[in-house]
Amino acid sequence: MRKTRRGAWRAAGVVTALATAAAIASVAPAQAQSTAQLSAYVSDGWGGGTITSQPAGINCHTSAWDPYAGDPAPNPTGTCTASFQVGTRVTFTATPDSGSYINDGPTPNPVTVRTGYNFTWVMFCPTNGLCSAG
Repeated sequence: MRKTRRGAWRAAGVVTALATAAAIASVAPAQAQSTAQLSAYVSDGWGGGTITSQPAGINCHTSAWDPYAGDPAPNPTGTCTASFQVGTRVTFTATPDSGSYINDGPTPNPVTVRTGYNFTWVMFCPTNGLCSAG
């Protein structure tokens, strides 16, 4: 190939650069955030129970306690925060311990996971009527 004008070679270089940029751009969306955190909060209704997720990932339990007994509130156990693919629809099941009932929640249910903050919550109360929401 013979160079007839100075600009002919430059134009070929620009076309090559544009083709390379287009190839890189087609790969870039795969690098976007694909997972996000989802947390389950168990409110201090003084009852006990477990909240689980479907798909699996969250299995969070809190024990019932009597705030007038002088003991501090127990911390939840299990997995209360998990990562899910953005766009996943997660449903929750709340199961009270023996001697407790579900006062409210899980709310919201289901949750469609988005980038940023995602949560659900539930409140368990003891069946003897003593409940912080009472």
